Amino acid sequence: MANAVVYALIATAFFIIMVLSPSRQHGRDHRGLNRRLGYEFRITNFDPLVSKLERLAENRRQEDPINSSSSTSFNFENSSFVDEVDDAYEYFSEGKLNTTLRLYILFPLIDKAPTDGVVSFKELEAWFEHQAHQRLNYTTQKEMASRDKDVDGAIAFNEYLPQFFKEDIEKNGMGHGEAGWWKEQFDNADIDQSGSLSFDEFKERMDNDCDGKLNFEEFLDHAYDIYKNYADFESHGADVPTAEEKFAELDVNKDKLLVVEELKPILGYLHPGELTYAKYYTSYLIHEADDNKDGNLSLDEMLNHEHIFYDTVFDESKEDYDNDFHDEL
Repeated sequence: MANAVVYALIATAFFIIMVLSPSRQHGRDHRGLNRRLGYEFRITNFDPLVSKLERLAENRRQEDPINSSSSTSFNFENSSFVDEVDDAYEYFSEGKLNTTLRLYILFPLIDKAPTDGVVSFKELEAWFEHQAHQRLNYTTQKEMASRDKDVDGAIAFNEYLPQFFKEDIEKNGMGHGEAGWWKEQFDNADIDQSGSLSFDEFKERMDNDCDGKLNFEEFLDHAYDIYKNYADFESHGADVPTAEEKFAELDVNKDKLLVVEELKPILGYLHPGELTYAKYYTSYLIHEADDNKDGNLSLDEMLNHEHIFYDTVFDESKEDYDNDFHDEL
């Protein structure tokens, strides 16, 4: 329980860096599910085989950027390196991934609790959470390998932010972006206070990237809309507190600033990360493919909509959901 509380605090802390960064713009146009909920990042692949092939394609591009594709996404119609992934070739027909066959293979792996011939919301959510964990582990390992210069299995501050010299750290400048400010965030992420970030600490930092304080204007401009979108989504359109009401509720000490501890109640809304986002992606897929509206997916329903299980990035042609979307959750 104590570790869970510490992780929640750190996750909340890292959020504020993200909402105050220049790249996070208020009112931008999001697409598909990302547009509805106010977030935009790659969705976890449904098919672990696609994840393996994408990683191989990405590694190829990094090893030979001149002769490789500029995209890190796997091309379903390019099987030139499929033989490098165990058992992958049998799922390709005329050089193209046979997604129908893949769904036949994957369906019984998802339909496990219980094995009843349909995939429930919980089963599909658990499947996506597992895929998200796998990708997050892979991403963390890759990022750590690029930073861990002394190969000790942990990330020291000078490995994490090598642009800062010893003199910068000694100055201990606490202005936003200065060495002292970053060192404080680093120390917050260092749960066991070992002076470096372990794999789990670094992984937590990668899935939840935030820290600092929010005044009301910053809360309104950068956080409230995200909270409101998720709250609307989960409450089926019921009344959601205004920005003023929510800020006042969270500002326990009434100092007109929201700090780490005060933001904990809405952390899941503000920066869900890949693992939390699995729930919303699961809702999207069931809404799109559940033809008989029983809340489950049969194999036939998945086969009838097989393309959406392989659209890991929603494209701009997708419409926002209907108002009855909530009724399908």
